[in-house]
Amino acid sequence: MRKFFLTVGFSGLSPKAPGTVGSFVSLILALLLLQYLHISTLFLLALLISVVAVKQINIYEAEVGTHDSSEIVIDELAGMWIALAIANATADNYLVATLAFVYFRIFDIYKPSIIGKIDRDVEGGWGVMGDDMVAGLFAGLCTSMTYFLLLKYNLI
Repeated sequence: MRKFFLTVGFSGLSPKAPGTVGSFVSLILALLLLQYLHISTLFLLALLISVVAVKQINIYEAEVGTHDSSEIVIDELAGMWIALAIANATADNYLVATLAFVYFRIFDIYKPSIIGKIDRDVEGGWGVMGDDMVAGLFAGLCTSMTYFLLLKYNLI
């Protein structure tokens, strides 16, 4: 059950780009949930899942003896959901969802500034979760700014 949770339904076991696959699965789950839940509930779920994930990651890392294994993608779920919540995504606005996905993957892969520092310097479950949560924050802000500019200049 722990592995199912940490790999987001085993999506993290993808042989190619498990982080991207996990992020995409997380996006689809979020869009399904947003048909029934308010965006603030998605944000709160991301925080709750993050707290639970930290403990489960600590246990898992002690069992397998590695830090931040690529198969762990629950951090991508939390980051994606935070990005979507900050960008005020809805179940039917695919542009916001796509922008959030792209920005999140950029921040998660390249890890600029504080994101990279968290990834390098923080150990255990908070190290695994923290960089993606901050990447989600930045992705949400960039998505919001981009969407605002697209609307302002009548590009959509």
